[in-house]
Amino acid sequence: MTKTAILFPGQGSQEQGMGRDVAEDAAEAMDLWILAEKESGLPLRDIYWDGASGDMADTRALQPALTVTNLTLWLAVRDRLAPAAAAGHSLGEFAALAASGALDGRDAIRAVCLRGRLMAEAGGEGQGMAAVVKLDQATVEGIVKQAVAGAGGQLRIANYNSPAQFVISGEGEALARASALVKEAKGRAIALAVSGAFHSPLIREAADEFAAFLAGLNWKAPAFPVYHNATALPEPDPSGILPVMQRQMTSSVLWVQTLQALWLAGVRHFVEIGPRNVLTKLLAPNLADLAGDGEWTAANAGSLDQARAL
Repeated sequence: MTKTAILFPGQGSQEQGMGRDVAEDAAEAMDLWILAEKESGLPLRDIYWDGASGDMADTRALQPALTVTNLTLWLAVRDRLAPAAAAGHSLGEFAALAASGALDGRDAIRAVCLRGRLMAEAGGEGQGMAAVVKLDQATVEGIVKQAVAGAGGQLRIANYNSPAQFVISGEGEALARASALVKEAKGRAIALAVSGAFHSPLIREAADEFAAFLAGLNWKAPAFPVYHNATALPEPDPSGILPVMQRQMTSSVLWVQTLQALWLAGVRHFVEIGPRNVLTKLLAPNLADLAGDGEWTAANAGSLDQARAL
């Protein structure tokens, strides 16, 4: 039997109208939107169903809205799938944990409402992030070291998205120096519209507050393994999940390593549950060296119609 992994996208996968078809079809799904609005204090349905696209980028609204979208799509497909494993990209990890039963879905929504607010407030002056493309990992790692040596401050690779797609995160001078070095190396650095240096130690204060909140939740053993961003490994025991998630906000997102670990665990079918197919597009570059002539397949459940077609 082919092993299936379910994948949940994170920030950047939002789109106008997301989750509306599922919520209008199922009262359980609509209830989660209402909960997210109550917990966040924001009119999420107005923003994402009827609002202007420019309003969708605010992380305080985006994190609960995308998590609810992911979770309600999971509700629509869960009877059709028997996943062997799950993973979520950054924010998407909370939907993966809820899908596995390691975290109650309502607790996951409460968590990301707080996470979104803390991350929106965490930025310091000059801190930021930039996507880096068209360069390999060794080159980007060398650029980060060179930029820190030349400009000082903190800088790190925050996201390992594919063998030629990374995100760097840190303080302004080092970030600017690294972006210049990327250009010199014939790569491309794209500044991201974020308020802080996420997935880095620079948001430690916010991460500590979030860690204290997570410690008060009821963690359970997952029904299937969830591969974590910070380690690219699953944790079968709740006592192991909590500390990994408590450092998720300041740890790098090891997505390359996660997809390769899923492949080595025997996964050959991937289902992305969430809008825009961003993670599906990352499968080929991440699996190319491992898969060789081996076959793998992918499917998407980004809408109610797609969910029903699985």
